[in-house]
Amino acid sequence: MTAPSRRRLKTACERLAGADPALARAYESLGVPAWRTSEPGYGMLGRMIAHQQLSTKAAATIWGRVEAFLGEVTPEAMLAASEEDLRACGLSRPKVAHLTSIAQAMVTGELNLARVCAADLDSARAELVSVRGIGPWTAELFLLYAVGAMDAFPIADVGLMEAHKQLGGYETRMESKIFTQHAEIWRPHRGVAAHLLWGWLNAERARDAAPSA
Repeated sequence: MTAPSRRRLKTACERLAGADPALARAYESLGVPAWRTSEPGYGMLGRMIAHQQLSTKAAATIWGRVEAFLGEVTPEAMLAASEEDLRACGLSRPKVAHLTSIAQAMVTGELNLARVCAADLDSARAELVSVRGIGPWTAELFLLYAVGAMDAFPIADVGLMEAHKQLGGYETRMESKIFTQHAEIWRPHRGVAAHLLWGWLNAERARDAAPSA
């Protein structure tokens, strides 16, 4: 689990601010964003799978039940659990299948997270997405949080597209393909851009949710 140094992040933010007015506004408001980190492991991947297409609150509730049921969340514990018990925690059938597939890949050695963390980005992405249940979005989040890859980029992340729309003053969000093309100007710091956009959006939501004086 690594995070880029504050000095590297500051340099990247300044370059991004010069390349994109929307990111310049985010940087002016937020400053250098805190880098999200997470310990690489099966539990991390499982939590990301559980959170897909759900609200943060609902996903946290479901994953909390899974953790309470399994105890330590390991590939072996997941494989020993029945689909019925996992569904009773609130997981959908496709998510149970994906979590089981990832667990099997880790037990057999098809997926080795230590190897992924030590590999170059392209090799790391290839190993992750070769496993059923790990799509590009999940793979990029793993590379951001567990590896600290400054150019990892979760394509089609709605939060990023919404933040960029608001900061850029656009009437509508860019379509995913167009947004991905636009993000090319952020290389090799797309992951830093993601943290700027997420950080700004979370700060705005917190401000909106705060009770008025």
